Amino acid sequence: MTDLNKNLGNPTRVLSISGSLRRESFNTGLLKAAQELAPEDMEITIFDLEDIPFYNADVEAEGDPESVLALKKAVHDADALLLATPEYNGGIPAPLKNAIDWASRSTSGYQESAMFGKTVAIMGGGGGGAVRAQNQLRQVLSALGIEALEQPEVNVAMVWDKFDENGRLIDHKTREQINELLLALEEQLTHRDTLAEVLAA
Repeated sequence: MTDLNKNLGNPTRVLSISGSLRRESFNTGLLKAAQELAPEDMEITIFDLEDIPFYNADVEAEGDPESVLALKKAVHDADALLLATPEYNGGIPAPLKNAIDWASRSTSGYQESAMFGKTVAIMGGGGGGAVRAQNQLRQVLSALGIEALEQPEVNVAMVWDKFDENGRLIDHKTREQINELLLALEEQLTHRDTLAEVLAA
């Protein structure tokens, strides 16, 4: 959240990404619930990874594809990221890891990678709450110098039981956990901006 955003009263811009490409994904459903539950001054958008190709240095050398440029711009312009991951074979699904690989690469339009300095919150759902996938995701982010919020944890076990027939999250406990995560994210952004102001003084 920049000082300009605060001075103009603009909302905190959070870019959310689901690790699942499935049309009726429950993890995407968690992100839609986050849009409902977001604090008044927070705006959450969902970025679809369907058109992002697998990272290939040869492709990158010829110039980032349009879909990758769109991803990098969306990440760069966001104040924070919200990632929702399912767990595939005990780990992070390929689309999400691939998106991070692309976004972590610098682009001629930016001095640093689009991921540089981002504040990240994560959550996930599956049979066991995608705990292992979330732990792996934290390791990947840590390798980029990014520390994801540690608390609160949002590990949604038996996630398919938490939605109604219209795909809306109806489990009260999970909704409370997501709300708490978003409030923690907002608090972290405020702390980051306050610290930046102190250091710049």
